[in-house]
Amino acid sequence: MMRWNFLLVPVVLVSALYLVDLQYQSRQVYAELDRSRALARKLQTDHDRLQALKRAQATSARIEGLARTRLQMQPVNPAITTYVAHPATAPSAVTP
Repeated sequence: MMRWNFLLVPVVLVSALYLVDLQYQSRQVYAELDRSRALARKLQTDHDRLQALKRAQATSARIEGLARTRLQMQPVNPAITTYVAHPATAPSAVTP
């Protein structure tokens, strides 16, 4: 019986140390998972914010305002529109 005790005590100690190490690794993996989820939420929030900003930047009123101020463009007005007539002439014959 005493021999079994000498054999089982180290086995139990190694098993206990293995379980403690396994639990520590499990906590580390869970903490990393939690950090990854938090980062994913932050990135999703940033993505949503940037999509809203992109939609706001692409509105027609903003583009029209930039065209007026930066490019000094004006809306189409028949008073300032110049129409060019295309002459309806026959193609000239090539003379040798």
